[in-house]
Amino acid sequence: QVQLVESGGGLVQAGGSLRLSCAASGTFVSIRSMGWYRQAPGKQRELVAATTSVGSANYADSVKGRFTVSRDTAKNTVYLQMDSLKPEDTAVYYCNAGISFGQLQTYSYWGQGTQVTVSS
Repeated sequence: QVQLVESGGGLVQAGGSLRLSCAASGTFVSIRSMGWYRQAPGKQRELVAATTSVGSANYADSVKGRFTVSRDTAKNTVYLQMDSLKPEDTAVYYCNAGISFGQLQTYSYWGQGTQVTVSS
């Protein structure tokens, strides 16, 4: 059983900052990728930022230069530092992890989601 537990969401004014955290727990061999997605009302879930086990990261164009994803492999935790927040960043943010149980296949797991609301 794998669990992803998120924290750090909330309400912030435009221009402010928030830091999200997501910790993975359970029995597995390795985490191949960890990242963040978001879903605004009436919209599809979209990738925000993700990092691989070798440390590379990719970002949605809309957050480049404002958001930073980082990972603590020893703690199985991924962070999302969000600066210069805009009202259009308002969404439920979901943590995602690609988990390996020792074979080639990677299994995708999701957190429960944390609400981020940016007021104008």
